[in-house]
Amino acid sequence: MEKTRYVVSYDISDSKRLQKVAKIMEDFGQRVLYSVFECLLTPGDLCRLKSLVEPLLDPLEDKVLYYSLCKKCAAKTQHMGASPQGPEEKELKVI
Repeated sequence: MEKTRYVVSYDISDSKRLQKVAKIMEDFGQRVLYSVFECLLTPGDLCRLKSLVEPLLDPLEDKVLYYSLCKKCAAKTQHMGASPQGPEEKELKVI
């Protein structure tokens, strides 16, 4: 199944919730900034990620954004400074 590159960013106000979300994100992608991950996901992977993250959020205080990038757009990504590596094909952990 074809995978799509996603940039996922989050702003979580509580440190315990933040740590839980970050741990989940590490299973799905590569951290490129403190609260930003790049992920290569199938549609099923994306649904699974959202289903794990959503219950942890306080909808009045927290925010998670999922940006999908087409192959053409992903190829145009530019980095400055310490060069983050993009997401690699990796086997997802089944939780």
